[in-house]
Amino acid sequence: METVPRKMQSRASRHIFSASDDTTMTKNVRATHAPDDRHVEVRPLLNVVQDIFLRVASLIPDIVKFAQGKPVQMGAMKDNIQQSNLAEVLDISYHTINRISCEICCKCSSGDVHATTMGILNMLSGYSWDAKVVIALAAFAANFGEFWLVAQLYATNRLAKSVAKLKHIHETLEQVDDLGLKFETINNLLKVMLDVTNYIVELHELPSRYIDPEAPEMLTASTLIPGAVYWTIRSTVSCASHLLGITGLIHGYMTTVVESWELSSLAHKLDNLNGHLRKQLTLCQLHLDDNKQREAFETLRLLFETPHQDNLKALKAMFCSNDNPLPLFDGSSKQRVSIDVLRRKIVLLYVSDLHNVPDQELVIFEQMYLESRQDSTRLESQYELVWIPVVDKAIPWTELKQKLEKLQSTMSWYSIYDPSVLEPATIRYIKEVWLFKAKPILVVLDPLGKVVNLNALPMMWIWGSLAYPFSSSKEEALWNNETWGLLLLADTIDPSLLYWISEGKYICLYGGDDMDWIRKFTSTAQSLAKALQLPLEMIYVGKSNPGKKVQEINNAIQEEKLSNVLPDLAIIWFFWVRLESMWHSKSQHSKTVEEDHIMHEVMRILTYDSGDPGWAVISQGTGTMAQGKGDTFLRCLNEHKQWIETAKDKGILPAMADYIQGLQTPHHCNRLILPGGSGGVPDRVVCAECGKTMEKFYMYRCCNE
Repeated sequence: METVPRKMQSRASRHIFSASDDTTMTKNVRATHAPDDRHVEVRPLLNVVQDIFLRVASLIPDIVKFAQGKPVQMGAMKDNIQQSNLAEVLDISYHTINRISCEICCKCSSGDVHATTMGILNMLSGYSWDAKVVIALAAFAANFGEFWLVAQLYATNRLAKSVAKLKHIHETLEQVDDLGLKFETINNLLKVMLDVTNYIVELHELPSRYIDPEAPEMLTASTLIPGAVYWTIRSTVSCASHLLGITGLIHGYMTTVVESWELSSLAHKLDNLNGHLRKQLTLCQLHLDDNKQREAFETLRLLFETPHQDNLKALKAMFCSNDNPLPLFDGSSKQRVSIDVLRRKIVLLYVSDLHNVPDQELVIFEQMYLESRQDSTRLESQYELVWIPVVDKAIPWTELKQKLEKLQSTMSWYSIYDPSVLEPATIRYIKEVWLFKAKPILVVLDPLGKVVNLNALPMMWIWGSLAYPFSSSKEEALWNNETWGLLLLADTIDPSLLYWISEGKYICLYGGDDMDWIRKFTSTAQSLAKALQLPLEMIYVGKSNPGKKVQEINNAIQEEKLSNVLPDLAIIWFFWVRLESMWHSKSQHSKTVEEDHIMHEVMRILTYDSGDPGWAVISQGTGTMAQGKGDTFLRCLNEHKQWIETAKDKGILPAMADYIQGLQTPHHCNRLILPGGSGGVPDRVVCAECGKTMEKFYMYRCCNE
C-alpha cells in the first residue's frame, strides 16, 4: 500500500485554492496585465498544442501495451495542422515559449504553485489574455510532447533510449501496472484546459464590427477571463509537477491519491469556469448574430432600392450565403447551377413554405412554364422562375429534406438547392418587406433587380402569359382593357366555351354541393330551354377548394348526364383561384366593391360559393348576365310565366335578372370567405346585395377530404 511522507502530507493538506479567495486573486491577476501593441495570432499555435495533446492521448495505451510486451502497431495520424501562418507565430513567440517552459520546469518543484503561476503571468504581462494562456499551454506542451516522443521511440531508436535514461523516462515506462492510471488524470485535466482556452480564444476572436467590447455580454465575459487564464496556467504548472514527480526528477516526490485529487480538483474548477464561459460565449454570439443579421437585412433593403447594372448583386446577397457558388437547383437538368443563369432576366420568385404548396398550383404552374419554353424567341418566354421554400429551422433538416426533394422533383424550373442555409436576414426580408405569411406569393424582379410586383400570382392566374412582364403597371393596364362578362369569368376552362360563344348559345355556369338542388336545377333549366327553344349549354364548376365531395358530385352528374362538367379537380380549383385572384388583384390596386363593377360582380360569385347550397350564372355571348343564389334562381325558372312577357321587350337575360332582383328580400345573410395569409384583404367590405358593411369574423378551417 502506498504511504505518504509527512512532508507530502503537509503539502497535500494545503487546499489548492487557499492562496487567496477568487476576488483577491482576480485583482492580483489583473494587476499583472499591462498589454502593449504586440499582436499574436494565437489560433495556429493553439492548433499545434491541441495536436500534441491529441496525439499523446492516443499514444499512451499503445506505449503501455508495448511495455507489457504486447504487440502494437502504431498507425500514422493524419496531419491536420495548417502551416500557413504558424512560422510567423512561432517566430514571435519562440523565446517567450522557451522562457515559460524553463520557468515551469524550474519552479514547479518548489511546491508554491500560486507563486509560479503569478511569476508566469508577470512574464506575459505585455500579451493579451488569449495569448497568455495559449503561450503558457504551448510551453507545457513542448515538454509534455518531448517526453512522449522519447517514450514512443525508446524501444526502436538508440538515441531516444539514451535520452530516456538521462531523463529517467525508462523508469517510468517500467511502472507498467499503474502507468495508464497516472496519466489518465493528467489527460482529463488537459481536456478541460483546452476547452477553457478555446472559449477564451473564441471570445477574443469575436469581431468588434458586430459586438461592442462594452456590450453587457462582453463585459461579463471579460470579468471571467482573467480568473480562467490564472487557473489554466496554474493547471499547467500542476501537471508539470505531477509529470516530473512520476519520472522521479523531483527528489523525494511521491505520487499519491492526494496528488491525483489535486489535479481532479483543478479539473472541477476549470469545468465550472467552462460552464460560465460557454454561457457567455453563447450570449455574445447571439448578440453578434443579431447585429450581423440586422446589417444583412439593411444591406438587402438598400440593394433592392438602389439601381444596378444587372440583378446579380441583389440575388447573390439574398441566396449565396457562405459564398455558395451553386445555390440553385435546375429542375430540368437536375443539376446544381450558379446564380449567373438569372443574370439580366426577369425573375419570378415563387415563395412558399413546404406545407402550403397546393398540388393544383404546381400543376398549373408547370403547364404555364413549359408552354413558355416551347418558343424561346417569344417575348413571353424571357423570364425565369425560382422557388424559394421558407423552412422552419427549428425542425431538423433531415425531416424536411425528403419533402423538399419530392416537391423539387415535380418542378421544371429553378429552386433553392438547400433552403436551410438561407440567412435569417433573408427570411426576415421576405416576411417583412415582401409580406410573405403562409400562402405562396410571386415576387417579380426586373432585369436590373428592381421589385416590380410584390405578388404577381393573381395576375398570372387571371391572364397567364399575357401578364408578361408581370409588373404592377402591366396589371393595371390589363384591368383597364377588361369588362365583366363570361370571357373574364370563365376564360378557357372548357375547350368548347369559345365555340359556344361564337354560336350564340346560352351558357350556364353553376356550382354548389347539394346534389338534390343540382338535379332540380339542371332538369328545370333544360326543360325551360327546350320549351323556349333556347340553345343551352351547362357546366358544373363545383366549389372552391374542391375535394372528395366535389369529385363525387362530378361523377354523379356525368353518370346521370345532367350537364357538362370540368373533368379535373385542378381545373375546378383554377376556376375559383382565378376569381379569388381577381379580388386580390383589385385589392392590391386599392379598388373597392362600391366603385369597381368587376370587383362587385366577383364578390357576388364568391359570396354564392360561401353560402347557399347552389348558385347559377347564365349568359349569351359577351352580353348581359343573369345570376343568383340557388333557390332564388330555381324559383325564377319555375315562375318563368311571370317574366316571359317582359322578356319579349327586354330579352331573356335582362328579364331574368330583373325578376331575380325582385325576389330578393331585405332580410338576407350573405357570407364571403376569402383565403387569408397573402395580404390584400381589406378591413372593410360591403355586401354586394345591399351595400351595407359586412361584419368581419375569423375562421380557421382544415379541409382534409
